[in-house]
Amino acid sequence: MSTSLILIVIILFFVLLLCVSYFTSRKAKNETFFTGNRRSPWYLVAFGMVGSTISGVTFISVPGEVGNSAWTYFQFLLGNFVGYWVIAIVLIPLYYRLNLVSIYTYLEKRFGFCSYKTGSFFFLVSQTIGASFRLFLAAGVLQFTFFDSLGIPFWVTVFLTLLFIWLYTHKAGIKTVVWTDSLQTIFIIGAVIFTIYTILKQLDMGLGDMITVINNHPYSHTFDWDWHSKTNFFKQFLAGLGIVIAINGLDQNMMQKNLTCKTKKESQKNMFWFSFAFLLANLFFMALGVMLYYFAKQKGISLPGRSDDLYPMLAVRYFGVTAGIFFLLGILSAAYSSADSALTALTTSFCIDILNVKPDSLKGKQTRKKVHIGFAVLLFIVIVIFRAINNGSVVIAVFRAAGYTYGPLLGLFAFGLLCKREVKDRFVPYVCLLSPVLTYIISSHSKVWFGGYEFGFELLLLNAGLTYTGLLLLRQNKKYGHKRQTL
Repeated sequence: MSTSLILIVIILFFVLLLCVSYFTSRKAKNETFFTGNRRSPWYLVAFGMVGSTISGVTFISVPGEVGNSAWTYFQFLLGNFVGYWVIAIVLIPLYYRLNLVSIYTYLEKRFGFCSYKTGSFFFLVSQTIGASFRLFLAAGVLQFTFFDSLGIPFWVTVFLTLLFIWLYTHKAGIKTVVWTDSLQTIFIIGAVIFTIYTILKQLDMGLGDMITVINNHPYSHTFDWDWHSKTNFFKQFLAGLGIVIAINGLDQNMMQKNLTCKTKKESQKNMFWFSFAFLLANLFFMALGVMLYYFAKQKGISLPGRSDDLYPMLAVRYFGVTAGIFFLLGILSAAYSSADSALTALTTSFCIDILNVKPDSLKGKQTRKKVHIGFAVLLFIVIVIFRAINNGSVVIAVFRAAGYTYGPLLGLFAFGLLCKREVKDRFVPYVCLLSPVLTYIISSHSKVWFGGYEFGFELLLLNAGLTYTGLLLLRQNKKYGHKRQTL
């Protein structure tokens, strides 16, 4: 692809997002940034969430990871699928009943001030790390495949990326994100479908031939029943279940979109339909992964040193200009669909939970603007630092980090929903800080202590379990009666 063509595609992409932002931000109030005025069509939210959950991690790492762990990732996705139904049935009714803007307000109603601030703190840390990881991956691919040829340094790529995100989200926030996510989902899915079409065309294959290749290929091996393996079915399934509940159901980023739906029933309908669309989209990505490796072998192409580089390398160097354009639009969309909602959610949580900003106040609008800029700067710093220290597959790094940071959140919400006892609120922060430390110690020695057992993504469940146990030790004889009846 020529430099001029790359620039034209990127400029048109940003112009399109800015146009969406213009139309969605007309007559926007400060409250619009946080809630979207609770008027989002459920089907639009569901479709857009496909793109925001895919992000750069799925777009790049999942096809490449097929060469490392085959289709065992599907076991994790099955857990995700069940997790989304748990969110729809258990959590969404709770959030709508309390009419929450920030979902962590629930922790204050259930436990008290210290628990509330602790939950919000862990979200802010978790989302900052997760969003930085995802945007780092997408920016790295853009740098490797396009911007290096333009002589643009990596830090400039990241800076411009965050600047454009700020530009189209700073007025209407989550309302704009709901609409831009839907547009970006079209580009992401379109990129995958066109890439598969290109592979089949170059190999002179049909759809039936592709199904046969995938069915017989060793990289399509799915279920692992070895208890000692990190990809064991039960480990993957339970980890997928727990991570979705934590990263989506207990995450302001994803729930803020759901809470823009008009009613609880529409929000639940959104989640049910989204769960099927999510599973189907990821099947496309894993099928693409097998076909990428098959294509490289058939053409005698040497594989890159990192699995994350496989898709970008083939798309840019071997699939032609049109496929390259689709890939560029896909990776741009994957980067922005997750980063824009993350920046909006971080701003919302910090304003509501930490600064106690009133969504409908004029003073709150000025504060929100400053916080929005502040988190854009913070994400920039974290991404640049991560660029200097990362040397592994990002899809693994993201979920491993989530195991440590989202575990206390999952433990807090689980205890609040399942146990009827009050707790000593002032000690809750210590429990939530100690649990990740104990999780790391146990994980580091699990091979010796548990007969060769290695922890994978299920670290999250261990962390949540330790938090839940700590809260049990802090429980009081007094039942959660009067306050619980208001939930």
